[in-house]
Amino acid sequence: MTLKRFNIRVYGLLLHQGHVLVSDEIIRGQRVTKFPGGGLELGEGTKDCLIREVREEMGVEATDLRHFYTTDFFQQSAYDPSEQLISIYYLFSLAEVHALSYGTAPFGDNGTGAEWFRWLELDTAVETMMSLPVDRAVLALLTSEC
Repeated sequence: MTLKRFNIRVYGLLLHQGHVLVSDEIIRGQRVTKFPGGGLELGEGTKDCLIREVREEMGVEATDLRHFYTTDFFQQSAYDPSEQLISIYYLFSLAEVHALSYGTAPFGDNGTGAEWFRWLELDTAVETMMSLPVDRAVLALLTSEC
C-alpha cells in the first residue's frame, strides 16, 4: 500500500523515583503497553496536545514539558499501513504525583475498562516490555541514561 499521510503522535514520560509511568490499554482488541499520550489534532501544538492527553487520560495537569525525543527513523503505522508515524516524546512533571490513580500489575482491573497506569522500574526495564516500536526505542534511551 502507498503511504498517504503522516500520523503525528505525542507522548509523555513521567519519571518518579527511578520509575517511568506506562499505560496498559486495549487497542483494537489487542493488549498494548505504551507511554501515555495520543494523536495531535489539527490546529494544536505538540505541547498543548500532551497537556490535553494527560488531562483526558489521567485527570491531572502536566507541567514543565521538556522535549526528549522525536522519531528519527521511518515507522509505518501498525494500525493503518497508509500512514507514516511520527512520534514526539516530552518529559513532564506533575504538581502531585500521588494524585495519580495507578496499579502495579500489567492490565490490572481498575473497574472502569479504561486505561490502566503503572510504574516501570527503569533499572530492570527492557524494551520488550513496551508494545510499540518507537516506545521500545524510547525506553532504551531512558534506561541508558539511568
